[in-house]
Amino acid sequence: QMQLSAIVVGHTSSSVVGGKGWDEATIAEMREILGESVHVTTNGADTISGLEAVGAKRPFLVAPPWFGDRAIGSALQYYADHGFSLAGHLRYDPGEKWRYLAPEDLYGHGMGFAQEIEPLYQQIVEACPPSADAVLIGGTGFRCVGIIEALEAALNRPVVTANQASLWRCLRLSGLQDQVPHYGRLLSLP
Repeated sequence: QMQLSAIVVGHTSSSVVGGKGWDEATIAEMREILGESVHVTTNGADTISGLEAVGAKRPFLVAPPWFGDRAIGSALQYYADHGFSLAGHLRYDPGEKWRYLAPEDLYGHGMGFAQEIEPLYQQIVEACPPSADAVLIGGTGFRCVGIIEALEAALNRPVVTANQASLWRCLRLSGLQDQVPHYGRLLSLP
């Protein structure tokens, strides 16, 4: 009844833990349910398309603090399996207040609501290797929209985030080519 143009299965973790082939299988299953008139995508497919659109081959992966070692390992493998040679990766350190919790317990204890973007910005700027040709901030629950433009200016390279990539891809799949200022190079592409 909503007459949707596009939908996204919006979890980076689903795509990366599911591995290569998960996106395609999920999209096919959703198309069976929704029909061919609705465009279906996943966050993993969106970030891959976003990285390709900005010409990235060696992105620097930034993961949220609630991604444990297995999720990080899955993410590294996922992007490698899709043709990217990661320049490095960083799991955001949310600060002393949260360090006593295991990564998988952070979100359940409120870390998803208590995010600060200034330390995230600083950690990315300090850790991004010179060999990176883009920054990929994974995790749809990761608050980072307020630093995309500043990171691109500081690092002189495109920044692709999970939510930004899905927004961009759903707009394009729906036939909307409008550019969105101040939301990164990806949404400035024609």
